[in-house]
Amino acid sequence: MRLVFLGPPGSGKGTQAKILAEKKNLTHISTGDVLRNAVKNGTELGKKAKPIMDAGGLVSDNIILGMIKELLQKTDDDFIFDGFPRTAAQAEGLVKMMAELGIKLDAAVNLDVDDEEVLKRLTGRFFCEKCSADFNINTRPPKVEGICDKCGGKLMQRDDDKTEVIADRLNVYREKTKPVEDFYRANNMLVNVNGTQSFDDVAAAILNVVS
Repeated sequence: MRLVFLGPPGSGKGTQAKILAEKKNLTHISTGDVLRNAVKNGTELGKKAKPIMDAGGLVSDNIILGMIKELLQKTDDDFIFDGFPRTAAQAEGLVKMMAELGIKLDAAVNLDVDDEEVLKRLTGRFFCEKCSADFNINTRPPKVEGICDKCGGKLMQRDDDKTEVIADRLNVYREKTKPVEDFYRANNMLVNVNGTQSFDDVAAAILNVVS
């Protein structure tokens, strides 16, 4: 089983991908981890990516696809791509690359969550400034508002969980990543899952569509 997981920020795709990977004994591949490992190991592509990453820039599609190719050449394991591809160009490049390697992608699982739900989920996230414990006022609220259950520390909100920042992230997602859905839909590979259900129901729905 070889899958791609798609969905907007806050859709839960990363957590769901890890759960499915454990259940089905799949390799969970995060492009962030791939990039960091390549830089850490000093590979040729890692050396090219490092100055770009250090400067806060976006690594080119060619470099990322090259790293993915190196990874796939070293393993025969089934896998889930989490957070990749991020652009239609990456999606097209991945299909061509896998064809060259004799590997077939089974499906692209898209967790469908609307912007209103994303905003609700992400703006509800808080963390303790002392012990870093995580809370969510919608799903896992503290017993006392603004106070950590574990140590009594003050709960804070990360800058990237504030409404205006999330709105910008969603705009980037719709502009850059939404076309990836269109690519897989056009190739009859897209499987939509209602991501607004309960966590367990989403996990069960994913398992159902990929089994």
